[in-house]
Amino acid sequence: MTIYLTTLPSPVGELTLAADGAALTGLWMEGQKYFGAGLPETVQEENLSVFQEAKAWLAAYFARAPLPALPPLAPHGSPFRQAVWRLLLEIPYGTVTTYGALAQKLRQQGISAAAQAVGGAVGHNPISILIPCHRVVGSDGSLTGYAGGVEKKRYLLELEGTDMSGLYIPTRGTAL
Repeated sequence: MTIYLTTLPSPVGELTLAADGAALTGLWMEGQKYFGAGLPETVQEENLSVFQEAKAWLAAYFARAPLPALPPLAPHGSPFRQAVWRLLLEIPYGTVTTYGALAQKLRQQGISAAAQAVGGAVGHNPISILIPCHRVVGSDGSLTGYAGGVEKKRYLLELEGTDMSGLYIPTRGTAL
């Protein structure tokens, strides 16, 4: 399968987008943990319609304008990770949830899940920003576990107008 790439500047640094030709398969921030995970060694750079849709969505997002429909998304991952990523898409703009709350939702769907396993799936989300893993925080309000870095997580939440009063940046942890 051919994978296509493009890049674009953003307020959180250069973004690299990957697509299979019809759907977005990746979106990574410069310096992000797991950057390009799953990409084949050879990729082609091309200007696809899905890239234009993603760029339009991102331009609206960073401008705080009304968001168009998401472009087609096709993240690659295990069935468990897919289930977690579907839940991330349900988190409303400008709000947050916890890893534990996501685990509880999965258990209600009959999927065995612990908060730590959810954290692993959230951290390996291959389509940052569009699949809003930045909206997941620790149960104590800590801005932890963001592969793009905690400062970018805070920036994205503030951009969305999230109530930050109960949230804080931990002084140590895996996402710092």
